[in-house]
Amino acid sequence: MQQTLNPWVTRPTTDEPAEETRTAAVPPPAAISTPLRGMVEPDAADRLATRTMAGTARLWVVGTHGGAGESRITDLIESARSTDHCWPVLPGGGKPQVLLVCRADMRGLTTARNALTQWVSGATPKVDLLGLAALADAPGKTPKALRDFTALVGGGAPRSWTLPWVDAWRHKDTTALPAAREYQRFITDVTALATASNHRKVSP
Repeated sequence: MQQTLNPWVTRPTTDEPAEETRTAAVPPPAAISTPLRGMVEPDAADRLATRTMAGTARLWVVGTHGGAGESRITDLIESARSTDHCWPVLPGGGKPQVLLVCRADMRGLTTARNALTQWVSGATPKVDLLGLAALADAPGKTPKALRDFTALVGGGAPRSWTLPWVDAWRHKDTTALPAAREYQRFITDVTALATASNHRKVSP
């Protein structure tokens, strides 16, 4: 039997699948859209700090670790600002819109899982979490173990995007939107989500 339950929310009750079904394609788990009661927050050493942010932004980009690609993604999204790996707190109150970013390697995905656990347990400031963007850490095909872990971690976010390696970023300093369709779709999605959320906030 294929596992369709979200492992962030519940554990399967079926027996261990047979070897032939274990390798079958498994649909991605249903996403978590809001913090959940009963989730245990991560240890203090594994939590992202909070920071009061000066100024305004339509979207706050939070890298879950150093080298996550926080600045790269911020450069691609209009009216976005990076937080330097911290949950943003707005001085006048309000619920900032947040995008988490990590590298799709074991360390990066683990820090993203910790950040999402912190959020889903209710241990973060009040934020409107749009989702998680996982950026490839190397050119070429991603190993299956990392693809599976990326899907598992992404199930703890309202939405997730897996973005390919951009070779131009290695050789030159550019803020141009990569030609890869995954980036085109990602920017379109995030821009639409941020715009829709802002409209809801200002509606009477």
